[in-house]
Amino acid sequence: MLRVLANSLLSLIFPRSCKSCTREVDDLRDGVACSECWKSTHFFTQSDLLCDKCGAFLGDHKAPFPLYCRQCDDHHYNKAFALGKYQNALSAVIVDLKKVPRLPDRVLDRIKIIATSPAMHEVDLIVPVPLSVGRHKDRGFNQAEIIANALAAFSGVPVDAASLARTTDTPMHRGGMDQKAREMTVRKAFEVVRPKLVAGKSVILVDDVFTSGSTASFCSKALRKHGANGIKVFTLARAVKLSW
Repeated sequence: MLRVLANSLLSLIFPRSCKSCTREVDDLRDGVACSECWKSTHFFTQSDLLCDKCGAFLGDHKAPFPLYCRQCDDHHYNKAFALGKYQNALSAVIVDLKKVPRLPDRVLDRIKIIATSPAMHEVDLIVPVPLSVGRHKDRGFNQAEIIANALAAFSGVPVDAASLARTTDTPMHRGGMDQKAREMTVRKAFEVVRPKLVAGKSVILVDDVFTSGSTASFCSKALRKHGANGIKVFTLARAVKLSW
C-alpha cells in the first residue's frame, strides 16, 4: 500500500523521465530508468554463453564445456562477472551513478543474490577500483565504492578502499578507444599502498562497468604483486563487442 502511494506521489508531484528512453518512471524501485527499459535489459543467466574467464557475452546458449574468448588470456584476474549487458536501464544507472551515489532497488536486489551466494564464502576482501585523488575530489565519491559497500552490506565481507591506489590521473576511457589505447592509459596507474592488508587475501575487485578489461587486469596485477590471490572482478555491467 505504501509503495503504491509513494509511486502515485512520484507520478503526480515529482514526475521523472527515463534516462534511457525518456518515458515516465512510475516506480521508485526502478531508479532512473522506466520499467520497459528494465524489461529490455539483458541480465546474464546460467543459460548465456559467456567467456569462462572475463565474462564476455558470446551467445544466447550455454555450451556444455567452458569456452574462452581468448582476448583475456593475459589478464591478471582469475575470473570476471557482471550483472548484465551495458545497455538500456543498466547503462542509465551507471551514467547516473557517476553523479549521484545511489543504486536503485532493482540493482540492489541483484547484488544481494551475488552477495549471498556460496562463492562469497571464499572471499576475504572487497576492493573497489580507485579513482585518482583529483577525480575523487571533483566527484566527491567513488562510484565503485558505492557498489562495493552494497556488496559488503549483504555479504558481511569487509571493504578495503584504501590499500589499492590510483597513482596517476588517467584520462577518461572513451567509447571509441581500442584495447591497446585503454591499456596504455592504465598500465602503470595502480599500486598497493598497504601491502600487508592484501597479502594472502582472496579478493573481489569491484567496478561499475567492464569494457576491455585493462583496468581490472592492471589493478589485479598490482594486488597479485603483493600477495593477493584468487582475484575475481565484479561489475554492474559488461560492454558487449559487436563481433569476436
